[in-house]
Amino acid sequence: MKKFIDSPEVKEFCEITHLMYQKGWDERNGGNVSWIIDNEKIEPYFIQKPTDTRRISLPFNVEELANKYLLVTGTGKYFKNIIKNPQDAIGLIQISQDGKSYEIIWGFVNGAVATSELPTHLMNHIQRLKVDENHRVIMHCHATHTIAMTFSHELEEKAFTKTLWKMCTECLVVFPDGIGIIPWVVPGTEEIGQLTAEKMKEYHSVIWPFHGIFGAGNTLDDTFGLIETIEKSAEVYTYVQSQGGIKQDISDDNLYKLAKGFKVVPKSGYLEVGE
Repeated sequence: MKKFIDSPEVKEFCEITHLMYQKGWDERNGGNVSWIIDNEKIEPYFIQKPTDTRRISLPFNVEELANKYLLVTGTGKYFKNIIKNPQDAIGLIQISQDGKSYEIIWGFVNGAVATSELPTHLMNHIQRLKVDENHRVIMHCHATHTIAMTFSHELEEKAFTKTLWKMCTECLVVFPDGIGIIPWVVPGTEEIGQLTAEKMKEYHSVIWPFHGIFGAGNTLDDTFGLIETIEKSAEVYTYVQSQGGIKQDISDDNLYKLAKGFKVVPKSGYLEVGE
């Protein structure tokens, strides 16, 4: 039987998390990723479920995700080590039928468990699946320029979004739904998960001020690309501010033309024209 460590899913997960580390978004064990993988892609590797699995209780019921498999980063595990020792740093888990626990099917070989942010991930997987049945990925990281921007820019969703849209032409195409923002909250708590999930009704990405980005997507590439685009725009904003501030930018009229050209719908009320 083929080994799961050699699967395309583990390879892709390792490559993406390594890119995140190389970009400086996931220092030490900062950040976390979870990927719902469809059962038919997993079951060929585990015709018979391992007998030595560990079961971990969850703090609340997630029966909406019953029996789903997720590949997730481990708590306390350094991102730089994922690519060279995936069995230690990541794990494949399956949510129980009753939604009260998860079982470690593969990985976490040295006694680790899923990221401490797993409850937040699960809340937001549930929410995004209500919005989009093709949703699969949650990705959280400490994108440097985006964090910096939360110290210097007004933390209001419309203003923050429009600044990012105007910093780089293709941003509106990548995240036309805009960006949600929650207040600063202690990470790893149910509160941060609930606040973020509420925003995920409308947005694919949510800013955690002074902390990082929480993004959702249908694939690892989609989600990484979303965060990468937000971070690039925040980086341009940083350069613009250091050069003396904005002297000119893309007008709302041109943003509307851009949206029409790429057949995307900007968040209602954000542009002063074309509504």
